[in-house]
Amino acid sequence: MSYAVQTLIHERSRYAAGVGAVLFSASLMALQVGLLLGLFELTSIPVDHSKADLWIGTNNVESVDLGRPIPISLIGRLDKPGMSAPEVYYLSFADFNKAAGGSNLCTVVGSGLGPDDVGCSDVLSPEQREALTEKMTIVCDVSDLKRLGFTTIGDKGKVNMKEVRLVGTVTGLQSLAAPWAFCSQTTARELLSGPNPRYADHCTYLLTRCDSKERATEIATELRAEYPEMSIYTADEFSTKSRLYWLRRTKAGVAMGYAALLGLMVGALITAQTLYSATMAGAKEFAVLLALGIPRMRIYRMVMVQSFWVGLMGVVIAYPVIEVLAYFAEQAGSHVELRWEVFAGAVVLTMVTALLSGLTALRSVRTIEPMSLLR
Repeated sequence: MSYAVQTLIHERSRYAAGVGAVLFSASLMALQVGLLLGLFELTSIPVDHSKADLWIGTNNVESVDLGRPIPISLIGRLDKPGMSAPEVYYLSFADFNKAAGGSNLCTVVGSGLGPDDVGCSDVLSPEQREALTEKMTIVCDVSDLKRLGFTTIGDKGKVNMKEVRLVGTVTGLQSLAAPWAFCSQTTARELLSGPNPRYADHCTYLLTRCDSKERATEIATELRAEYPEMSIYTADEFSTKSRLYWLRRTKAGVAMGYAALLGLMVGALITAQTLYSATMAGAKEFAVLLALGIPRMRIYRMVMVQSFWVGLMGVVIAYPVIEVLAYFAEQAGSHVELRWEVFAGAVVLTMVTALLSGLTALRSVRTIEPMSLLR
């Protein structure tokens, strides 16, 4: 075991604050980014939970919830080798009136309900799909029941002044803006055709499956060239586009990014100050080493090794802490998307911070001289 590591273990109380600073910095960054990703996942729920490979809508659709009516007759023009027959899909904001009074905004989502229908959410059970075949029935996420004035299955409300009945609840489809109200194509057409008569022979999107993701990309490119007046996206493209739109629109990403940056800066300052103080506390030991003829560069290297281990211990301890904090956030109703990329980014940034803090601490080593032992 190297002298640097032995010193770190023996003088662990000196470096504990530095490890804590790295732990704080890594945890804050990972959780902030995870919360941000989890938040904006809510905006692309219809895309992420469908089996569709291609989404076809009006020109320049920036987010899945901002689609406008397109003629159902377009189905006959969309025929390419390797793609299935397009399926109509309804998605539009609507007014929701609670039975007990008061109103809210909701998003009507109407799709086919068969096992092979590509637009139907994969969270809906076969029993719920069967229940939705009854006209004027809806399914909502359990987290949105209170916003819609529902308390139990069978409760009623009004969407665009037309009465609907709740026949089921799901989890994992909570909304960011307006609660999702899942229903059949027939129900959606009737609910939306009141305020917008075009929905009598229009839909919001045409969805289709393809032989493979590669073929979906090829077909999307071909259809864009043929129909430049339409928006044609693969599922991955549309999901990403919807999230980025809400990220830019709400500015929440910028705010959370600043918070994560602030956490990194605070962690860096505390780590730098801790390493500086620990280095100065060992000034006499360094002076002895210099008096014994140990090259100053070797002492520099020892300080950097200690900085590396402080950073490494901090990120290792941070991992379970992040998981625990993410669990409590989930219990509170906030989804934290902890992808491996998030952990990797947090590790790299905090390790760089620890090493830069070590470089800052080297300033104190440069002032140490063997003559200081005589004072």
